[in-house]
Amino acid sequence: MRVAVFGKSYSDGQKSYLQLLMDELAKRNAEISIYEPFYKTISNEINLRSNISKFNTNKDIKGNIDVLFSVGGDGTMLDTVPIIRNSGIPIFGINLGRLGFLSSVSKHEISDAVKCIFSGDYNIDKRALLQLKKPKNLFGNVNYALNDLTIYRNNATALVTVHVYVDDLFLNSYWGDGLIVSTPTGSTAYSMSVGGPIVTPGSKNFIIAPIASHNLTVRPIILQDSSTIRIKIDGREEKHLLTLDSKISAISREDEIIIKRCNFTVNLIQMKNKNFYSTIRDKLYWGKDNRN
Repeated sequence: MRVAVFGKSYSDGQKSYLQLLMDELAKRNAEISIYEPFYKTISNEINLRSNISKFNTNKDIKGNIDVLFSVGGDGTMLDTVPIIRNSGIPIFGINLGRLGFLSSVSKHEISDAVKCIFSGDYNIDKRALLQLKKPKNLFGNVNYALNDLTIYRNNATALVTVHVYVDDLFLNSYWGDGLIVSTPTGSTAYSMSVGGPIVTPGSKNFIIAPIASHNLTVRPIILQDSSTIRIKIDGREEKHLLTLDSKISAISREDEIIIKRCNFTVNLIQMKNKNFYSTIRDKLYWGKDNRN
């Protein structure tokens, strides 16, 4: 099996877990390729086989890799998306970070996780992405997000007004700090922190959630993801900020924003003893009495 390993950062506390992952892969004679910046970080810390290859871009792995291990937290998982793109390569997230909704396999389950991959004893969870259709070249050809698109005010002393249209029908004008347009995957991320609902991954929806709305009666709304969302920005400031997951860029007040569902999905691997409901119960402590 041809395996890619992607990571962004390294700390001494991760050493034993990374070594375990590499040993488990080597034990099964996997062909291992490591993201080159991550390889440079860990090569003097972890015992690695001499025949390990390196990769940097989508072109390096498309058609050459069977599965990609994302080692870190949810932010690391999000950063795999521009590399995986539309290749269909399944991603398996191992959580060495904190909460970990996407990278739901804990560092203590590494041996079991590798065993599941090589035995084929896992499920594929297809996750929808949103695509920024306009402004067209704001993020080059990586104009999509697994979690969310957000619009922020650029000046802490001035509100931003965001006018939203759904399939050319006027929805609302939002006054506040900004607006989040989220996928179901992103419903457990920033959208949830501003009061948005948790939405199951296969529900085919977008969530629009205001950030610190100046109008207290305005609430998040769920739309079909077959809709086209068109946004215009108003306010005293000439520039505002727009993010796609971890990517950020300034946009002009004159820029029109158009969002649609992306025409491909991302394949996340789930161990058979885990699912979306068990993950949110575990991560959000549902049904647990934590009182002392």
